[in-house]
Amino acid sequence: MAIIVDKAQKRRDIALSCKNSLIVDEISDVSISKITKVAGISKGSFYDYFENKNDLIFEIINISLINHNKVKKDRLKAAKTAKDKVKVFLQIFYEEEGDELKNIYKEFLSISLSNPTKDITEYHKNRYDEYFMWFTSIFEDGIKNGELKPESINLAKGLFILGNGLFLSKLTCNFDDNDNNMREVNEYVDFIFKFIEA
Repeated sequence: MAIIVDKAQKRRDIALSCKNSLIVDEISDVSISKITKVAGISKGSFYDYFENKNDLIFEIINISLINHNKVKKDRLKAAKTAKDKVKVFLQIFYEEEGDELKNIYKEFLSISLSNPTKDITEYHKNRYDEYFMWFTSIFEDGIKNGELKPESINLAKGLFILGNGLFLSKLTCNFDDNDNNMREVNEYVDFIFKFIEA
C-alpha cells in the first residue's frame, strides 16, 4: 500500500527545517543546494513542494505570522477598550517574542527592495491589506460601541502607517530600547485618543 503524504504538512516541515539556516545566513546567500542539504531532501523533492526559494520564504513567514497572529489575537481579546487594543496592535512589533519573525522579515524586505518580483509585491500587498483591515476593525468596533467618534475612522490609516513605519525603523535602525519605544507609542496613542474618544 502506498504511503499517503500530507503535502501541506510536508511543505511546512521542509520550511521549518530550513528556518534557522535562513535566519543565521542572509537569505540571498542561501542556495537551493544548501536548503536541500539542511532539509535532507533532493532538489527534485524541493521543487515538488516549492516553486523557488521565494516560495519557501513565503511559507516560513506565513508559519511565523500564524504564530504571531495567534498571540496578537489573544492579547487583543484581553484588551478592554479600543485605545488598549490599538496599543496592543502597535506594541507587539517591539516585543522580544517576535524577534524571530522580525529577523526573517528583515531579510525578506532586503530581497523585496533589491528584487521586487510580482510575487513579492503581491505578497506584501496582501499582508498590508490583511493587517490594515484588522486594525481598522478595532476602530469600527470602537465606534459601534460608542467609545470613539465616527470620524475617528479617518485616523485609522494614519496610525496604521505610523505602526508600520515604527516597525521598519526598528528593523533598519536597530532601535533596541523596546521599553522606551513602547512608552513613546503609548504616549502617542493616548494623545490621539484625547481627540477621538466619544
